[in-house]
Amino acid sequence: MPTFTITGENDPFLHVNLRRSEKIYTESGSMVCMDGTLELKGKMRGGFFSSLGRSLANDESLFQTTIEAKTGDGDCLLAPGLPGDIWLLDVGPQQYRLNDGAFLAAEDTVDIKSKSQRMGQALFGGSGGFFVMETSGHGKVAVSSFGTIFTLDVKPGQETIVDNTHVVAWDSRLDYKISTMSTAGGGFFGNLMNSVTTGEGLVNRFSGQGQILVCSRNRDSFSSWVASKAGVR
Repeated sequence: MPTFTITGENDPFLHVNLRRSEKIYTESGSMVCMDGTLELKGKMRGGFFSSLGRSLANDESLFQTTIEAKTGDGDCLLAPGLPGDIWLLDVGPQQYRLNDGAFLAAEDTVDIKSKSQRMGQALFGGSGGFFVMETSGHGKVAVSSFGTIFTLDVKPGQETIVDNTHVVAWDSRLDYKISTMSTAGGGFFGNLMNSVTTGEGLVNRFSGQGQILVCSRNRDSFSSWVASKAGVR
């Protein structure tokens, strides 16, 4: 099977070694360099509607890149579009859901499809509206973040609250709901207004048992800061 190795500490590469006939698929535009024994092709994985669902659900490209060791063993280096960590998930008995833009690469034995969300999650979530991406199959999945990744272990009987924009991926066994951070009364819209004025925003409330990957940086806040400095409104 392909060997995935994270190389470097700050803004790392994903180094992948493939033996002849092995292949992986990656987010479009992530390939940095590769050996001549490898072949790179862009394709709609799973067909047009499946590819469209992934693109709409998870802020990914309509086309994904397949890298295959056609004529012999070879290596490639991949990198995400945003500066930050790369994390390897072992998919099999444990499956994951991915937030917008988190997918980087996966073994060909792993599939990632869009899954419908409940109305409350869809209307206020930061994870693809009415759909979220979920893994199936077995193998390695590489995800990336904006900033440093930290893991949280949710245990039965406790609730873990995470800002929407800081969630990278989470165990699919976890239950979650979207809400405002404030619980100070005044109804949902009163709490929503309080969240807006205090900068707290909307949060995911996770419960059950499983792991959550969170990142240190907020893409929305960073985009707003860049726009303000550039004079864009």
